[in-house]
Amino acid sequence: MDTASLPLFEQRQLRKRWRYVGLFAEELMLCAARAEVGPLTQSFWVLLDRRTGQQWNHTALVPGSREVMMDGPRLEIDGPGLRASLRLGEIAPIEVTCPSGRAEAWTRKRVGMPIEGTVEVPGRRWQVSGRGVDDESAGHHRRHTSWHWSAGVGTAGDGRALAWNLVTGINDPPNGSERAIWIDGEPAEPAPVSFARADEIEFADDATLRFAGESEHTHDDNYLLIRSRYRHRFGSFSGSLGGVELAEGLGVMEEHDAVW
Repeated sequence: MDTASLPLFEQRQLRKRWRYVGLFAEELMLCAARAEVGPLTQSFWVLLDRRTGQQWNHTALVPGSREVMMDGPRLEIDGPGLRASLRLGEIAPIEVTCPSGRAEAWTRKRVGMPIEGTVEVPGRRWQVSGRGVDDESAGHHRRHTSWHWSAGVGTAGDGRALAWNLVTGINDPPNGSERAIWIDGEPAEPAPVSFARADEIEFADDATLRFAGESEHTHDDNYLLIRSRYRHRFGSFSGSLGGVELAEGLGVMEEHDAVW
């Protein structure tokens, strides 16, 4: 989709666009995002050193900021206390357009693709190799949108590669949703899930994916007509999904409540 051609308003609902990239590796986890809500722009990044538990993060609200740059498979971060240069590999994407209030929302998700590059903070440099998520979204989402989202990567007990994108509250009709589970790189849509407990995702077949948090980043904005409460957590996962037991897993849990 050519998201740049979307009108500012559709059915009295404001245009939103964002791209989020997350890297999940044994030594660190890193995410970066660029977002537009109507005329407002924002970028942020979060880095977790999993061995020490130290976290770095920064949010930039400056229009035209080049702190986080995303161009195709390249992610570059040049922020206060962090420099990163990463290249994203390939995996089969899922792409859907779903109703959102009076209008529609589009998203394209890739989870489980390889990511490689360098990450630097003062006094420390990592040559990293892991897997991650690439989330591109745009549309005229309903005025009040509230969701729970999780994306992650892992390995099954039999060695197969697993990855997931699970959500409630956005792009989540019973069929044709953005929910997806990748097994050995091939995505399939599961039935609706539940985030009824803060650290668990429940599936229709009674399987449960359990989360153990390792870091937390929160950010609240209030621009009167546009308000947002955001909670982002990195951590590890256990349990099962898609009928497959997870031997190990890493990823993110996110909660976002926005009036936009």
